[in-house]
Amino acid sequence: MSNSQVLPIFLVAVLLTGSVGCSAPLSKREQGGLIGGGIGAGTGAIIGSTVGHAAVGALIGGPVGLIAGALIGDQLMSQDSRQDAQQRQIDQNQAELERLRQENERLRRRSPER
Repeated sequence: MSNSQVLPIFLVAVLLTGSVGCSAPLSKREQGGLIGGGIGAGTGAIIGSTVGHAAVGALIGGPVGLIAGALIGDQLMSQDSRQDAQQRQIDQNQAELERLRQENERLRRRSPER
C-alpha cells in the first residue's frame, strides 16, 4: 500500500473512532481538537506528499493541529463562560430593576396626593 492510500484510510479510522467513542456532546475544546487534528493531519499529508512522505506529514501535522485546535476551543469555552456570567448578571440586574419599579409604584399609591 502506498502512502497516498494509507492516509485516507488513517483519517477515516481516526474520525470514526473519535465520533463513535463520544456518548456525551463534545465540548468546544474537544470539537476544536478534533477539527484541528483533522486539518493538521490533512495539511501535514499535503506538505509531506510534496517530499514523498505523506503519512509522516500526517502523523506530525495531526498532533500539532490537535493541540492548536484544543487551545482555540479552550479559549472559546472561556469566552462562552464569561458571556454566560455576564448574562446572568444582566438578568439579575433586570430583575432588581423590576422589583424596584414595583416598589416605587407601590409607594406612590400609598402616599397621599399633594
